Amino acid sequence: MAISEGQLETWSHIGAQAQSAATYHAIKGALEDKNAPFAGRGFKAFLQGSYGNDTNVYSESDVDIVICLTEAFQSDISQLDAADTLIYGANKGGAVTYGFDEFKAEVLAWLVKTYGTGVQAGKKAIFVPGNNSRRDADVLVCVEHRRYTRYRSIFDSSYHIGICFWTTDNEKIINFPKQHIENCTIKHQATTNRFKPSVRVIKNMRNAMIDAHYIAEGVAPSYFLEGMLWNVPMQNFSWTYQQTVENCLAWLDGCDPTQLACANDLHWLIRDGTNVCWNMADFRTTMAALRLYWNTSGR
Repeated sequence: MAISEGQLETWSHIGAQAQSAATYHAIKGALEDKNAPFAGRGFKAFLQGSYGNDTNVYSESDVDIVICLTEAFQSDISQLDAADTLIYGANKGGAVTYGFDEFKAEVLAWLVKTYGTGVQAGKKAIFVPGNNSRRDADVLVCVEHRRYTRYRSIFDSSYHIGICFWTTDNEKIINFPKQHIENCTIKHQATTNRFKPSVRVIKNMRNAMIDAHYIAEGVAPSYFLEGMLWNVPMQNFSWTYQQTVENCLAWLDGCDPTQLACANDLHWLIRDGTNVCWNMADFRTTMAALRLYWNTSGR
């Protein structure tokens, strides 16, 4: 264990909070302004990502904000049995007249009007540049997604609520950010508040590995690192960061990676060919680089 406990302790610290909170409240306020063209629509605005989950490190700048249309939704009925599928089909309504495209266009126009021409629509999210009081922010426009597990009637059904959006090249992406945050908080509490600082240690370690050319940028996204550690059993989160890192790496070295879940516990963490999972090659590259850096750094 070549990395000192002091360095790991420094890496465990949370990144800037005050300006990130101010950024979120300012943009959320703008999105909820009664003069916005979509003000009469049903929607919710909330944080996601590292700032929403308190796992942000100092090098992270953008604040991720979701605005989700709730008056319309996308459905996944693949888990319903034949009888429930028939009932769902009989009760399904007609085509919506206001959906993702209309909502995103109005949100983009309002953000440009509010914050100026520096606001730009990216492949996934709308970028809102920061200023002296605000950090840069990414606003993800989406619609509610329901993954049904049971459907007996409109009033008697069970489903997981997530979000759904389309990229500029029409790729559909479904995720479950609220379950991710809730499950990470449960894990944090169950590990006597060791989980989230340990995530920050690994994220800072990844950043140091990129700087030292142990790994290429983009191979180990923060979301997947967080999900990876979420799978590690609670007893591996020790009272020292050195022992925690060693325990976690040892457990991950010995696990079956195909059985790891994302922290939302509704997607697999590692699968090839899907836009919500880590591919196996990048996972193995990350693990090999983590082990090498851990064993040799500072010697």
